[in-house]
Amino acid sequence: MEIIIDYFDILFLFKLYFQIIKKGKFMKVQKNTVVTIDYTLKDDNGNIIDTSQGRGPLKYLHGNGNLIPGLEKALEGKEAGESFSVTIPPEDGYGYKDEGLIQEVPRNLFDDSNGLEVGMQFQAQTEQGTYILTIQEIKENTVVVDGNHPLAGQNLNFDINIIDVREATADELAHGHAH
Repeated sequence: MEIIIDYFDILFLFKLYFQIIKKGKFMKVQKNTVVTIDYTLKDDNGNIIDTSQGRGPLKYLHGNGNLIPGLEKALEGKEAGESFSVTIPPEDGYGYKDEGLIQEVPRNLFDDSNGLEVGMQFQAQTEQGTYILTIQEIKENTVVVDGNHPLAGQNLNFDINIIDVREATADELAHGHAH
């Protein structure tokens, strides 16, 4: 049996191939691609810290600092449909705890010092930028606050499912995030 393929068949196959690539079926995660993932983040004891389940997948612009560096590195070169688990050490996640970011401040600096609770978070504007501070301890005249990220010093254990990879639009590249 002889198979005859004419010019139009070849043209059709090429068009189909490039449509599949543009839709992300073979596109690899690389800088300036928009990646859609489902994820579950666990601590070293297996406790779930965060997950996309029930909230919908996370969509981000790869290679633009929208994820922690270790997770971006782990996703690099992978394709839609891949699933994997990875442990990100503190140096590639939120860093190690910096004891210099834990400070004791006068309680009267807070508007409602009677409504304070351990674990409460608030923003503080400094010369170095905006920090999210977490109340660690409440004393009679002072409050101990921590400017470290809550996950600083911890391994981050991710289960990842890559749903889609596509080229970023010009608007997404200009704004630095996925739309």
